[in-house]
Amino acid sequence: MKSKLAVSLTAVALLASGSAFAQSTTATGAANGARTGGSVAGPVGEIVGGAVGAAVGAAVEVPNAVIRSVEGIDATPVVIEEPIVVGEPLPAAVEVRPVPGYVDYRYAVVNNQRVIVEPRTRRVIRVIE
Repeated sequence: MKSKLAVSLTAVALLASGSAFAQSTTATGAANGARTGGSVAGPVGEIVGGAVGAAVGAAVEVPNAVIRSVEGIDATPVVIEEPIVVGEPLPAAVEVRPVPGYVDYRYAVVNNQRVIVEPRTRRVIRVIE
């Protein structure tokens, strides 16, 4: 019984973290983690999934100051055919620029949308609407 519970909780942690990565808020990550955990391991899974989802959601949350900084920059947009997806890297042809004052973030203007990017992987972590 304990091994089944451990396997279920591990599965919940993995599923919840993947679900939460695509989110931009802690609350949404917690809700998705709880939903995923509940479907995999019942009530205990909801509790664990919610906690894991909240932690991962908080890890990818972009500070409002970064968003305001990027909104104020005049930049020429790049047009690409691929859709912009949170969690997916930008194509190599898209130039990402540093966010002034924030070394942990880069940005680009793609298809008339400003996106915040993780510099090392070029993964989109936020699309600014």
